[in-house]
Amino acid sequence: MTDFTGNPAGLPPLGFTHGGRFHADDVFSAALLKILRPDIRIYRGNQLPKNFGGIAFDIGDGPFDHHQKQPPRRKNGAAYASFGLLWREYGHHFLPEKAAASFDDKFIQPLDIDDNKGTGNTLAGLIGAYNPTWDSGESGDDAFEEALAVAQSLLLHKLNSLMAMERGHAVVRAALEKMQNGVVILENYVPWKPVLVPSEAEFVIFPSERGGYSLQCVPRDFTGKAGHKVPLPFAWQAAPAQQLQELTGVPDVTFCHASGFMCAVGSQAGALALAKLAKQADVRRKEERAARKAAVETAQATPGEEGVQASLQGAGGAL
Repeated sequence: MTDFTGNPAGLPPLGFTHGGRFHADDVFSAALLKILRPDIRIYRGNQLPKNFGGIAFDIGDGPFDHHQKQPPRRKNGAAYASFGLLWREYGHHFLPEKAAASFDDKFIQPLDIDDNKGTGNTLAGLIGAYNPTWDSGESGDDAFEEALAVAQSLLLHKLNSLMAMERGHAVVRAALEKMQNGVVILENYVPWKPVLVPSEAEFVIFPSERGGYSLQCVPRDFTGKAGHKVPLPFAWQAAPAQQLQELTGVPDVTFCHASGFMCAVGSQAGALALAKLAKQADVRRKEERAARKAAVETAQATPGEEGVQASLQGAGGAL
C-alpha cells in the first residue's frame, strides 16, 4: 500500500474546510490530504480562522477554493472543484503526468462537474447520503468523519491499483524486448494490454493462478471488437480436453475458451507449441482466403464454362 512517511508533499499538520452539509468534493479532498499526510487534522467550520496556518480547501478564497466568479478551468473547459485543484497540485506524488491526467479525466472530473453544476453522479450521491437525515440528531462532524473513512479507503485502493499498473507496465515492456516470434512470456500475471495491444506482440504467456499456464491472444485494439491479431483455430474453441489434445498434439492442453481468446495448458513449452500451431493455422487460413478471392476474380473476368473451371482449379477444386 502507499506509504507517505516523511510527508514528501510538505503538507502542514492542519486542514480546514466548510461546515454544514458536506459533499463528495470536500470529502474526497480531505481523503487525498489524509493519504498524503496521515496525521493531518481536518477541521470544519463556517469561516476560515484568521491567520490560519494550515491548508484550506473548499472555503476561504485560497488556491484550493473554487467558488470564485471565474474558477480555474481545465483545457477542455471543465471547471475545477477543490478535489481537482488539489489533485492538480499533488497528483504527481502518485502517478506520472499522463496517468495522473487520465485519473483526473475519468474519476475526478465527473465529481468536479457534479459539485459545480449539480448534474448528478452516483459516487457523489453515495457520499452525500452519509449526511445526517433531518430527524436523526446526528452530529454533522461525526458523519463527515464516517464519510471520510469510506472515501479514503476507496481513493487509496484506486490509487494503489493505478500505481501497480504503472509498475506493471515497466515489467511488460521489459518482457516485450525479449519477445520471440510474436510471443511475450511473463514470469507472473501482470496487466499487459496497455503495453502489448499497440505493440507487435501476438500472444502472451504467463503462469495461471489455477495452475499451469495461460496462453492469451493479443487483441487488435482496446475495444476487442476488431478481433485478435492471431486468433486461435475455431476447431479448438470449447473442445473437450481429450479432443483438444488430439487436434493439437499438445498432451497437456486442457481448455480453450469458447470465444477463442485463451488456452489453458500445463507447461510453458505446451503454451509455446499452441502459439506456433495457431500462427501456422492463421497463415493457412489467409492463404486459402486469398486463393478463393483470386478464384472468384478469375471467374468474373473469364466468361462461360472456361471461367468456372479456372476458378475451381484456382480454389483447389471448390469455391
